[in-house]
Formats: sequence, structure tokens, C-alpha cells
Amino acid sequence: MRREMAIGIFGTGCFGTRKQGGAKMVPQVARVFPRRTNATPDDAYAFIGEPDFSRLPADIAEVHISVAFSWDLPRAEVLAALWGKIAPVRIGGPALETRGEDFTPGLYTKAGYLLTSRGCPNCCWFCRVPAREGNTVRELPIREGWNILDDNFLACSEEHIRAVFAMLNRQKRGITQFTGGLEAARLQPWHVKLLKELRPKQIFFAFDTPDDLPALEEAMRLFRAEEYGTRNNLRCYVLVGYPGDGFQAAEARLSTVMNLGMSPMAMLYRDETGNTSLDWRRFQRRWSRPAIVYSPKNRMEVTEAK
Repeated sequence: MRREMAIGIFGTGCFGTRKQGGAKMVPQVARVFPRRTNATPDDAYAFIGEPDFSRLPADIAEVHISVAFSWDLPRAEVLAALWGKIAPVRIGGPALETRGEDFTPGLYTKAGYLLTSRGCPNCCWFCRVPAREGNTVRELPIREGWNILDDNFLACSEEHIRAVFAMLNRQKRGITQFTGGLEAARLQPWHVKLLKELRPKQIFFAFDTPDDLPALEEAMRLFRAEEYGTRNNLRCYVLVGYPGDGFQAAEARLSTVMNLGMSPMAMLYRDETGNTSLDWRRFQRRWSRPAIVYSPKNRMEVTEAK
């Protein structure tokens, strides 16, 4: 269920120490990203794009270029040549279709973003997770964090899920998010009770294909039974722009999500080259933020289109 984000898959590496001006220094790994996303780290050793040679730390011992999207691979090769003037370079990330291993918070994602498992038992035609991570779920050690990015969190064991919620309940109230997405077809009443107790800032589901709708309807029935959840915290990714899709059909799916009581967020389909039309990009932007989705202008345009 997780939407592709910049999550690296490198080994941790091990470096010695060296001295500069008499002071002992610990060599660092610079992490470089072709583009910025919401999950991109923001510490002093995380960089976007080309190096600024005049402002780089002096203790960079290795450079990791983390590539989330296949269409950024050519850009990563260019960056590798530039960053290679600083230190040895390694390229990794989901775009290379390499299986991920352990997850280190704050290394290839912003602090607070967290993977507690990898893999997904579903084999959706548009998703690369099963090919990269396998079609079984691998539960990882639970670290501290508040934004769950798992491929399919609800496919984990009950013991693991309850342990993750116990960790999340230790975090600051009101910041927890499930931006990786929860599969509506796996949602159970006890999940909803845990969510009601936790009260996350955002819970994402997905409406990727028409057969997802019955599960979404049942999920909303479970939330209503617990008298919990509004469009402010229940959100739904809606896949748009895939081969054979049309603007009217996509808008109908997005409107259906609104009518269910969730806030829709259009996710634009792209092939391995990243190609998509300007019209679809404009459509996606219009349906990506609640402030725009629920604006009087947008609602009027939807009504007129019907």
C-alpha cells in the first residue's frame, strides 16, 4: 500500500576516524536525492541535486544517492559523476528494484518516518513492491517514529500491529500518520478501536481499482460504528491517469470517495519513464489537497461536469 517514497536500501557502512586541525572527526555518509519529497531528510548531510562545493562539510567519506523513482535514474548517474569528485558514490533506492533490508530511521527518510515491515501479499498490476520486496510481509524491529510507511501494515501479524500501536501511543499526541496507507479490505473492528484510541492526524486508504470500493464502504461502516473519523483525518489515495482512464471517470471515483466521507488525494499513474500529460498533471494538482478539493470553485466545477 505504501506510495513510493525516497527510502534507501544501502548497507550501513563502517568508517574509521581522521583528524583535521588536531580535532578528531567521524567520517560521514552524505545522502543525495534527485528530488525533494515530503519524506526527504533535512539534516546537514542530506542534499538535493548537485553539490555546492563551497559549502560541503569536510568529513564526507562516502556518498549514497537514493533514487525513489525509475525516471530519476538518468539524473542519478549525472549526480554520481559530480558527487564522485567528493567521495566514493553508491546508488540505491526503490528505483533499482533491490530488496530492502533493515530500516534506519532518519537515514534515507526524514526523522519520524518509519518502516516496521516490508513486502505485500497483494500483486497489484501497477505496484512494484511484490517484485522488489516479495509477496510476503517481513516484519522489522520496531523503532521510534510517528509516520508509518509500510507497504501493507495491516498484513502484519496482530502481535506486530499491537506493538506498533503501543510505540505510537508513546509519541506526541496528534502527529501520528499512516501515509503508507492501510488496506481497507484488511481493516477489522479491533484496528478501528486502536485507531480511535490513538487518534492519528491522517489515515490513508486507497481506491486504485473499481473492486476496491466495497472494502472502502465497509471500512467507513466500521468507523461510523465507532463514531470516529471525519474527512479531516480519513483520506484516500485515488489512482488516476492510468492507461484507459479518462477525466470524467477519474473525477467520478474522486467524488465517490468524497461522498463516503473521506478526503480524496489523486495519485497520478506514471510508467517507468515518468511520462504523463500536462492535462493529467493539472488534474492531479486540483485533486491533491483538501483546501483545493473542498474549495467552492472546485465543487462548482465538479457539479457542472456532472
